[in-house]
Amino acid sequence: MFLRRFSRPLMMMAKVKETTGIVGLEVVPNAREVLINLYNKTLKEIKAVPEDEGYRKAVESFTTHRLKVCQEEQDWEMIEKRLGCGQVEELIEEAQDELKLIDKMIEWDPWGVPEDYECEVIENNAPVPKHVPLHRPGPLPEEFYKTLEAVNSDTLDAFVALTKQEQPGISSSSEAPQSK
Repeated sequence: MFLRRFSRPLMMMAKVKETTGIVGLEVVPNAREVLINLYNKTLKEIKAVPEDEGYRKAVESFTTHRLKVCQEEQDWEMIEKRLGCGQVEELIEEAQDELKLIDKMIEWDPWGVPEDYECEVIENNAPVPKHVPLHRPGPLPEEFYKTLEAVNSDTLDAFVALTKQEQPGISSSSEAPQSK
């Protein structure tokens, strides 16, 4: 009884996550501290990437934001809520993956393209080489072209009215549903 009386308020203060609900993803009891360490390490390692590279700017931006939230909040639930990017355990995996990617990006050096590098440019009418996949979308529906023409000719209201006459079962949210 003595322990119940004093331990219950302590348990009410700190919420303990029992499961992530994701198979194979274990609960990390000290997730906040792990995230802070990972984000600090990420910000340190990303400095090896040139400052003007978009990858570095993006990583620094979202990592700085996430680190700030983790430093401001003590509770894992508030961290998850403010970041809106999943559970803290998922954020830990993302941060670990980002560190691996930083190492790979430094190894691959995609920003170090030599000045004399020549890139194959395919003009619109030129035949596409066999090693390049063709990604040509199919034709658009006739309705798209009608709508486009109506928008361009400022007769959109007339087109919408015509469309409603053709499809009597469809009504807008502001009108009451039509009964048959």
